Amino acid sequence: MTFQFLAAAGEAAPQNSFGFLEAMEQGGFVAWFILGVMVIMSVGSFYILFTKLFEQRKVMNQYGAVRNQFWKQNSLKEGAAKLEKNSAWRQLVDDALMAEDQHSKMTDKLEAHDWMHGSLARSEDAINAKLASGLPFLATVGATAPFVGLLGTVIGIYRALINIGIAGSASIDKVAGPVGEALIMTAIGLLVAVPAVFAYNWLQSRNRRIAEMLNGFSTDLLANINSNGTVKPVTTTAAARPSTAKAASATKTTTTAGAKPATTNPGTTGAIKK
Repeated sequence: MTFQFLAAAGEAAPQNSFGFLEAMEQGGFVAWFILGVMVIMSVGSFYILFTKLFEQRKVMNQYGAVRNQFWKQNSLKEGAAKLEKNSAWRQLVDDALMAEDQHSKMTDKLEAHDWMHGSLARSEDAINAKLASGLPFLATVGATAPFVGLLGTVIGIYRALINIGIAGSASIDKVAGPVGEALIMTAIGLLVAVPAVFAYNWLQSRNRRIAEMLNGFSTDLLANINSNGTVKPVTTTAAARPSTAKAASATKTTTTAGAKPATTNPGTTGAIKK
C-alpha cells in the first residue's frame, strides 16, 4: 500500500519547466532574435579586443628596434632598412624622407619645417586612425547592450501580464516563465556590455601611449632632418656613458684630494725654514 502511494506521488510530481531553454521557447521568435543580436555583439567585442591588442603589442615591440638600431645608423635611409616593412615606424620615416624630397622640388617659398611637420602630423593621424578602428563598435556595444537586454525584459514582463490576465490569477506557473525570460535578458545584456566597456577603455589608454611614442619619434625625425643628421636622441648606451665618466671623475678627485695631506711632510718644512 505504501509503495503504491509513493508510485502515485512520483507519477503526479510536476517536471521542472522553468529552465533557460524553456524560457526562450516561451519567448518565441522575439526572444531568440534578441539573444542572437547580443551573441553577435559579444563575439564582435572579443574579436576586436584580441585583434587590436595584437596590433598594439606589435607596434610597441617594434619600438625597441627603433631605439636600439635605427638611431645608430649614419642616415635615415640606412636606419629605415633596419625597420620592418609596413610598420608604423617605417611609415613615419618614409613619409619624412618623401616630404624632404618634395620640399626641394617646390618653387613657392614654404619653410621646410612647416611642410615636414604637417606631413608627419598627417602620417601620425593615419596610424592612430588605423589603431582606433573597431573601437567605436566596442563603445556602441557597451552603450546599447543593456538596452537590448532591457527590450527583452520588457517583452517578457508584458507576456507575464498577458498570462495573468488570461488566467485571472497570478499563479506561479503562469508568471515564472515570462519573468524568468525577462531576468535572463537583463543578465545577458549586462554580461555583453561590461566586457566591452572595459576593453574600450583599456585599448584607448594603450592607443594614447602609442600616440605619445609616435609623436616623440616624429619630433626626433624632424630635428634630425633639419640638422642634417647631427641631432639624434640619446640612446640607453649613450646615456650611461656620461654618468660613468662623472663617477670616474669624482673618484679621481676624491683620491687626489685624499692623497694631498699624506704627501705633506711637516719635518721637511721645518728644516727649510731653519
